[in-house]
Amino acid sequence: MDTQFWDDMYRSRDQLFSGSPNGVLVTEVTDLPPGQALDVGCGEGADALWLARRGWQVTAVDISRIAVERAAAAATDIESRVAWTRADLASTPPPAAAFDLVSAQYFPLKRQPDHSVLRGLLDAVAPGGTLLFATHALADLTPDQERDFNPGDYYQPDDIAGLLDDGWTVLVNETRPRTAPAPAGTHHTRDTVLRARRLR
Repeated sequence: MDTQFWDDMYRSRDQLFSGSPNGVLVTEVTDLPPGQALDVGCGEGADALWLARRGWQVTAVDISRIAVERAAAAATDIESRVAWTRADLASTPPPAAAFDLVSAQYFPLKRQPDHSVLRGLLDAVAPGGTLLFATHALADLTPDQERDFNPGDYYQPDDIAGLLDDGWTVLVNETRPRTAPAPAGTHHTRDTVLRARRLR
């Protein structure tokens, strides 16, 4: 899943996603005080826009130039609050200890033996900050989806929780019903969610 794959995916439709912020983000972040946020795999920008309109200063990153341009075009009312960035986090890690919130919603984070990309995301969380990572529950995958997508190739929230040291506290690590309808053409009814706070 490289830049060309995602550019082609976004180019195939005028709007790929719903335009609404992800329900996990809304549930878990509404009560947090605004600060600096990193939106990992921002897509068309719904999460970044929601955060910015709630007072967050957002760095929104996606590997797809098409997605970033589309998101920026929808953000004219709060353009000073979002930095839209086309980047591959595998080669360009975010700055360390820079974000009060690092949010990765349904982001396909590929497993690596040295966990380098994941470590980069964890390191980006400032002391006192929050990591929020959500995926579709694996039990909801259809046989067709499992043929096209091997979940074992990607980090799941529980994998990440197991890699956190005593500098973190896990606040949420659970599978629960979705708060919004499943994406068109899918059968996703539950989310698996990790929310952790960096202590130091």
